[in-house]
Amino acid sequence: MLPHGDTAAILADLKVLSASGTLKVGTKVRNIRLIDGDHDIDGKIDGFGAMQLKSEYVRKVT
Repeated sequence: MLPHGDTAAILADLKVLSASGTLKVGTKVRNIRLIDGDHDIDGKIDGFGAMQLKSEYVRKVT
């Protein structure tokens, strides 16, 4: 379980539809918040800004 304010990492390359780029494996998602909905994690990614992600594509950074 990921708590609010934690840092997570991307598990698979993800194409970003609203930008011309891809989030690579291992990219850090900082200051996450758990939210309701299909995309249940809200966080900040350097170079992309605020993003909403599905929890199945992230893991906790140790």
